Amino acid sequence: MRKIDLIVLHCSATRADRCYTEYDLITDHLRRGFSGAGYHYYIRKDGSIKSLRPVDKSGAHARGYNAHSIGVCYEGGLDANGHSCDTRTAFQKHSLRVMVMLLLKEYPGSRVVGHRDLSPDLNHNGEIEPEEWIKECPCFDAATILQEPPPPNPGYL
Repeated sequence: MRKIDLIVLHCSATRADRCYTEYDLITDHLRRGFSGAGYHYYIRKDGSIKSLRPVDKSGAHARGYNAHSIGVCYEGGLDANGHSCDTRTAFQKHSLRVMVMLLLKEYPGSRVVGHRDLSPDLNHNGEIEPEEWIKECPCFDAATILQEPPPPNPGYL
């Protein structure tokens, strides 16, 4: 088993008003020359968690960080007009929170980051600021995911 010390959260960068299945994602990644889906897990709008790549296999989701990370992606990340936006449903927030908690239990001491947080620190001040982000993915502050209040039980909405 490879050493894991980073959990990288992503969005699929697809519009919230459209469906983007795990099959769509895999097909797109194959077209880009990947050997399959680049992410280990994919969270659909209904909160279902799809396992796409074995954890013991390096991902293809964050160049320079794949060897020691796990990639988790949620469906969405763009509003109906195609602008970057946190489009997570209550179901996705619940599943993503649970997924992160389980991964941190399995890989204690790992750091949780968004893809945008792996952008280069262009001004060398030790902080990756919004103007330095290569992309806005996952469109929310991934490091605080466990500090967010738990979403309401989506089964009772």
